[in-house]
Amino acid sequence: MGVPERLTALRAEMAAKGVDVYVVPTADFHQSEYVGDYFKARVYITGFSGSAGTAVITADEARLWTDGRYFIQAEQQLAGTTVQLMKMFEPGYPDMNEYIDSILKPGMTLAFDGRAVSVGEGEEYASIAAKNDAKVLYSEDLIDAIWADRPELSKKPAFALGLEYAGESAADKLKRTREAMVAAGANTYVLTTLDDICWTLNLRGDDIDYFPLLLSYAVIKMDSVEFYVDDSKLSEEIKADLVALNVNIHPYNDIYEDVKAFGEETVLLIDPDKLNYAIYNNFAADVKKVEMQNPTILMKAIKNPVEVENIRKAQIKDSVAHVRFMKWLKENVGKIRITEMSATDKLDEFRVEMGNFIRPSFEPISSFGPHGAIVHYTSSPETDVELEEGGLFLTDTGAGFWEGSTDVTRTYALGEIPQQMKDDFTLVAISNLSLGSAKFLEGCTGLVLDILSRKPFWDRNLNFNHGTGHGVGYLLNIHEGPAGFRWKYRKGETAVIREGMVITDEPGFYVEGSHGIRLENELLACKGELNEYGQFMYFDEITLIPMDLDAINPDIMTAEEKKLLNNYHKKVYATLTPYLNDEETEWLAKYTREI
Repeated sequence: MGVPERLTALRAEMAAKGVDVYVVPTADFHQSEYVGDYFKARVYITGFSGSAGTAVITADEARLWTDGRYFIQAEQQLAGTTVQLMKMFEPGYPDMNEYIDSILKPGMTLAFDGRAVSVGEGEEYASIAAKNDAKVLYSEDLIDAIWADRPELSKKPAFALGLEYAGESAADKLKRTREAMVAAGANTYVLTTLDDICWTLNLRGDDIDYFPLLLSYAVIKMDSVEFYVDDSKLSEEIKADLVALNVNIHPYNDIYEDVKAFGEETVLLIDPDKLNYAIYNNFAADVKKVEMQNPTILMKAIKNPVEVENIRKAQIKDSVAHVRFMKWLKENVGKIRITEMSATDKLDEFRVEMGNFIRPSFEPISSFGPHGAIVHYTSSPETDVELEEGGLFLTDTGAGFWEGSTDVTRTYALGEIPQQMKDDFTLVAISNLSLGSAKFLEGCTGLVLDILSRKPFWDRNLNFNHGTGHGVGYLLNIHEGPAGFRWKYRKGETAVIREGMVITDEPGFYVEGSHGIRLENELLACKGELNEYGQFMYFDEITLIPMDLDAINPDIMTAEEKKLLNNYHKKVYATLTPYLNDEETEWLAKYTREI
């Protein structure tokens, strides 16, 4: 079935169940940003494959809301599906909840799968329904009823992360977590976010493409942990380690019934933005709740010394691989056939050679020419194009090494490129370096610092339509809260930047139909001087890959901007040359020369 036929089948199910408005979110049952194949209900019903978006289906309309990263991609993928694109935060497009409010009438039923919707989202839907004298149905997965060949849940095995990589035992992490529970006045902590569970128990899995996460739920009590997981994924060694931590293993889906047994003596710590609505509605009415951000979110975002040391090693490995890739690309484009997909494969070959490579850390973005203007473009056999001289090639990829995850974007000039492309590239480089060189007082958030990256654009009445940076997990989610860089407030992503956090710096510029440019470094937040004015902080740029001098126009850079680029390139050269042969060192010297 194509999308129109699927929508027809869904509307028949809706009519049979008395549903007038059906919401299909992106998330799995754990509020994950990226999901396994089983959970891709929104992709199935709309045809849009981006990582963010929500569909709303009625008897005669289908609409999809997504953000600026995906406008071009969504327009292309929704063509011919009858699904209308709703551009979030853009003039002329209604907010999704406003739209639902406008179409919901007395007696109607608003439905969604409560397992795939957060508490906060579910309560908003319930509020809209109550306002319009309508009903809410959250117990029906209507997509499942029409998805005949739906993939099964993953059965891939889990693996443990040793102390040499995690830097802290699961016992110590549970101790810190329980201290946070006591401080909050809670005695039971319901944890459903996969990265928080994996971090706490020092476990990883293979249940989501690219992300080493394990489908599971955890209920942390003061003297035990109830762990809900398919135990066939756990080795006997892992099970023994869990027993030693007083972790009790239960079938994956049993949590929905088990939470009904919480009594009046239970005081639950929950994060309404991270817990799903179905679990929340299974709590008894007399159970006390403490609602706050999961304390493990901040704990895992602040990397410990072992993690920091490992992350630096991972970044050096990835940077060496990128230098070898850049050299290979420059020397071979136009001489041998290189496509978007084969270029990505070649980069991963260089990564494998560095050792301890597990897998890519997210789905690669490999885009040549006009494809570069699609912020989260994914090349496929149908769209894969050959790289040619005269254009820009953007590669946004990551590596999962045992030493940690990387997230790196570089844009390369292939042969001689037009002057406008050089000017655009130089603007992006100025923006990246401006933020990366920031010095600031402890207590600042990314909302304060984002202006450093935006100012070069805003001074020219330009902008880029995405956040400037996000936290990076350690063999977990590549997008990790609670800190990041953006100019607009977004709940849960504006935490104070603390020592040990790793945050990306990735401004870009996109010209539809022509080219896209993004330059991304990872920044490690460090403490600087402490004096009478307070504790100063700075960023250590731990991604060490040349910014392509073939695409730089020094004539539009100030002396200070040239100094920032030259100093960065000196650091790149000094750090990487011990890992390169003579020919590679000579080549790197050319691409890190002073301008």
